[in-house]
Parts: sequence; structure tokens; C-alpha cells
Amino acid sequence: MTEEPARSSEVTRERILALLSGGELEVQGLLPWSSNYTFLVLVSDGALSIPAVYKPCAGERPLWDFASASLCRREVAAYVLSEQLGWPAVPPVVLRDGPHGPGSVQLFVNADHETHYFSLRESGQFDECLESIALFDIVANNADRKGGHCLLGTDGQVWAIDHGLTFHSEYKVRTIIWDYSGRRIPDDRLAELRAVSDRLQRGHPLFESLAQLLSIQEIHALRARLTRLVRAGTFPHPRPGRNVPYPLV
Repeated sequence: MTEEPARSSEVTRERILALLSGGELEVQGLLPWSSNYTFLVLVSDGALSIPAVYKPCAGERPLWDFASASLCRREVAAYVLSEQLGWPAVPPVVLRDGPHGPGSVQLFVNADHETHYFSLRESGQFDECLESIALFDIVANNADRKGGHCLLGTDGQVWAIDHGLTFHSEYKVRTIIWDYSGRRIPDDRLAELRAVSDRLQRGHPLFESLAQLLSIQEIHALRARLTRLVRAGTFPHPRPGRNVPYPLV
């Protein structure tokens, strides 16, 4: 008898990561409207089963400005960064082998998929969460923050997903969240940015972990962005040129 999928809110993050890393993947089907091959899978170990999103590296469609990038590795790097900062909420994700080769396997978020950034903003209830996503996207150099990449989970948590186009060594920020431009970054967030910047030194576990996912040049660029943000103390304004993704949602 196959076990029923567990609710992620009932399982510890450590257990979820262990299951995502070592559980058996059973493909349920392709997820629609994805630009790259994205599969819904069940991950099971005989005692526990959870839904997840599997993005094989072989299914990625190269973009002109990310032509040689491994998008699935950037998904994992974004999760590593969010864990170090303590925000925003990014679903647990690992890099592992799967039915279609190596790729990222990320916890599937049960969410109201009619809700997105714009409706969350209009509700007025989630400003702190959305502000943290906006700041994260500047740090991670996110080139594709669409409205639909902000999910309101059935657990009441605002989740940030889809971080394949991140961490380029050149400025690439394209986001629909420019509402905080010019606003002062909260002091606790500045302290967290500074702390992560200090850890980006060769030999530190964070540096070594990211070096398995990104180029050394990209890690140095990440540290430079952190340094600039801490010095400025404010959310940046968009630069001239294309600074919003398409489509918006």
C-alpha cells in the first residue's frame, strides 16, 4: 500500500531535506506553463511521501544572457542564501540525480494559485514578507521575479519560488517589485546582510557550499552587492533599461 503524501507543515525541514535528497522519485507529470521541463513528482522513502518539483538540468532552455548557466544549481544557491539570511521563505530544494538526470528537486508548495504578488500587495497584510523578497532579489540579482513567483501557501506563509535566473556576475535585476525603491533597509536586515557578506570568504562553509553551485566570479559579485547595499542602507532604484520581466505574472 502506498503511503499518503504528508503535509510539509507537519514535517521538520531537516526531514524534508533528507527525503528530497535520498527518496525515490516518482514522476506524476509535466507542470504546465513552464519555459523549461518541470515535473511534479512524489518523493518517498517507504515511511513518508511528499510532492516536489523536479527540474532536470537537461531540460533547461538556454537564454542569451544565461547561455552557459546551470539554472537548477542557481535554484539551490538561492535556497542556501535564503537560509543564511533567514528570509525570505524559499521552499527546501536540493541538487540530485533523477529520472531525467541531475536537477533540482524542491518541495511543492500547496498554494492558492489565483493569488500573486499584486493581489498580496493590495491586501496590505504582507508588506514585511514582500519587502524581504524585494531585498532578496537585489542580493541574488534575480532576473525573473514575476508576480506569480510569490505564492500564498495554505499554511499562510508567503513563499518565493523560481530562482533559476539568479547570481549572474553582471547586473541583471528584472523584477515587478520596485515598490520599496528609496526606502531605508531595516536595521535588522542590514545586520543580516553584513553577516552573510562576512561569511563569503574562502574556507567558510557558506563560501565552499556556494562554490559547488556558482562560479567564483559570481560569488565575488554577490559579496560586492551585499557590500553596496549595506553601505547605501536603502533599497535601490531601477537602472535605465529593461528592469521588469515579461510577462508580469
